Amino acid sequence: MEDRAAGRSGRNLPAAIGVGVLLGAAVIGSLYTRKELFLLVMAVAVGIGVLELVKAFGTKDIAVPGIPVLVALVGMLAGAFWGGAAWLLGVFAAAMFGLLIWRMFAAGTEGYVRDATASVFTLVYPPLLAAFAALLLAEPDGPDRVVIFIAVTVASDVGGYVAGVLFGRHKMSIISPKKTWEGFAGSVVACVAVGAWLVVWRMDGEIWQGALIGALGAAFATLGDLIESMIKRDLGIKDLGSILPGHGGLMDRLDSLVATLVPTWVLLSIFF
Repeated sequence: MEDRAAGRSGRNLPAAIGVGVLLGAAVIGSLYTRKELFLLVMAVAVGIGVLELVKAFGTKDIAVPGIPVLVALVGMLAGAFWGGAAWLLGVFAAAMFGLLIWRMFAAGTEGYVRDATASVFTLVYPPLLAAFAALLLAEPDGPDRVVIFIAVTVASDVGGYVAGVLFGRHKMSIISPKKTWEGFAGSVVACVAVGAWLVVWRMDGEIWQGALIGALGAAFATLGDLIESMIKRDLGIKDLGSILPGHGGLMDRLDSLVATLVPTWVLLSIFF
């Protein structure tokens, strides 16, 4: 069964589980120790993801300045956590304009639009989207909100993996051949169940509220995976990195997380 699962998923399953447990321990441990510690963990993880994207773009001679994007990442995380959404937007706008100016003086006119566009894209994905986790964290019950967002996203991956391996028959998209509609159904079921459970348990909310968060989480997590697959196919690479055994790079794990952040933040803000 393990050989069959590993073959159909393309993962080193024991390594993937071990890395997942370690990442989960780091997240939970930092979240419920000091909020600032989780911010640091997130800055390191997203920062590595940014560098993976910069390196991947470089394979196609697309120049993205990594250091300015990393500085902007820290600024957006800090702005969101200590200043709120307005500060996040302000830091993002300043950073975007700064990247356009940086490229203007870093090289000539040749390739300016290409490099500037990729730079702004890298500023949005993942730093801007990840900064919404800092908005979640800033709330008095921030750690619980972050746990809900992460758990729902992980449930999408696990539910989709299990259902895909056991029942997957109908391909979902040529973009990512391993994804099936049966796997997506497993993602939805797992996300709805986990969302409903955690919202009732941690937020004293209603089952339907958690189920809605879970359903949107499954949809956006899947879209995040497909977007990442499109990026890798266009760049002609299998994974954006290799730092995580059984998973690939940090961006190969962050793709669905950053995709689910904004809708989760919006719904939690409306409900609670």
